[in-house]
Parts: sequence; C-alpha cells; structure tokens
Amino acid sequence: MLIIEDDLAIREMVAEILEHQGFRVASASNGAEALVMLDEGEPPGLILLDLMMPVMDGWEFRLAQRRDPRLAEIPVIVLSAGAGLESRLAALGAEAFIPKPFDLDHLLGTVRRISRLAHH
Repeated sequence: MLIIEDDLAIREMVAEILEHQGFRVASASNGAEALVMLDEGEPPGLILLDLMMPVMDGWEFRLAQRRDPRLAEIPVIVLSAGAGLESRLAALGAEAFIPKPFDLDHLLGTVRRISRLAHH
C-alpha cells in the first residue's frame, strides 16, 4: 500500500495503524515522489491519496497514474479536507473518498473492503 500525503503527522499515523493491521506500507509526501517510487518498485495493491499537496497534487498524480498502463489499475482511496469535492471526485475514478478529518475505523474498514475487492 502506498500513502501519498504531505502532512507528516497524518502520513506516519496512518502508516503505523495500517502496518499494525498487517499491511505493508510505503509513503510519499507528494505525487512526484510517489511516481518515482512507483517507477522503481513493485506496484502496491492500494493507494491512499491526499489531493492538496505541494509539488504535484493528487489530481496531477491521478492523471499520471491513469496514463501509465502499469499503474492505472491500482485502486485509489482519496483522503481530502477539501469541501465540495464530491462533485469533482467522479473525474478521479477513485474507489472511495474519505473526508478529513477522518475516523480511523472508517478508514480501516474502507481499506479492508477495497483490498479484498482488489484481490478477487
């Protein structure tokens, strides 16, 4: 699983919780860093994507991801504090949207559900 989130505290907290649940987790602080990691390694089974980030935001990352045949099929859960995004989210083609601040149980439940779907 890859967490793409510019807020270090959120990134570390989510990574720690998911690792505790048995997930293998990598993280990046923006979309550009994430693309470099994805180029170099095995594609993750799931991406948690923040939208508002410096350097390369979640929208730009998602465009690049969808253009790359090796990465296009990786399911994405969008995490964002942006209000009124729901109407624009369809364009992202994400599996789920979790508004910030998020409830950890809701996040874990969503991650588990989409991980199961991705493996069947």
